[in-house]
Amino acid sequence: MAGSQRSRYQMRMAQGGHDIRAAQRLRQLAFAPMAQGDLECDAFDPLCTHFLIEEQSSGRLVGCFRMLMLASGGEIHQSYAAQFYDLTPLSGFSGPMAELGRFCILPGAQDPDILRHAWAAVTRHVDRTGVEMLFGCSSFQGTDPAPYRDSFALLRDRHSAPEQWRPGVSAPCVFRFAEGLGGDECDPKQALRTMPPLLRSYLVMGGWVSDHAVVDERMNTLHVFTGVEIGAIPPVRKRLLRAMAGA
Repeated sequence: MAGSQRSRYQMRMAQGGHDIRAAQRLRQLAFAPMAQGDLECDAFDPLCTHFLIEEQSSGRLVGCFRMLMLASGGEIHQSYAAQFYDLTPLSGFSGPMAELGRFCILPGAQDPDILRHAWAAVTRHVDRTGVEMLFGCSSFQGTDPAPYRDSFALLRDRHSAPEQWRPGVSAPCVFRFAEGLGGDECDPKQALRTMPPLLRSYLVMGGWVSDHAVVDERMNTLHVFTGVEIGAIPPVRKRLLRAMAGA
């Protein structure tokens, strides 16, 4: 566990169906609170390792995410993201990969220490399994891109995927921010304020994104494909991540 005497939280892997259902209930609250039913689940859940972040004092679940392990880019078509993006360019990636997905925090729980525990667990898992690329879909709440124009302009200008890995368009409804914003400049401070915390974490590690966002009506989100090559993470950032992980 990632908990300590000074921390309010502990991290652990799900141990069975009860834990996975708890994560699915939290996902329902975070992603689809007005939908029918009390579980947000899909066909990828049985294939993934699930991680739970709990309050040490009460055992209350405050965060969760899942990881899908792939032997190489040759298995990229088996990922959740492959439903929405043409990932053919990434099929040539030779090393182990992991897809980070369904990351969410209990609504109203804004403690940044929750995200810190999540990245500590990801770091330990990546180190233990030899993952060479981490990827996933980073989501903006809602399907209207207007509130996030500064964020998308910043992604366009500074964080576009390398051409060799850049995902193509596959989903029927997308916002092509690399083209659709014209010459709009961004306000960097506003861009970071409206950017999802998970995506900001990817970017400070040297992460990159697709040149378009998928409009996902089912999840009521706009999401961008996000990747980070582990070998390209700046050394200072690696040291910080491993310090958090207790490595």
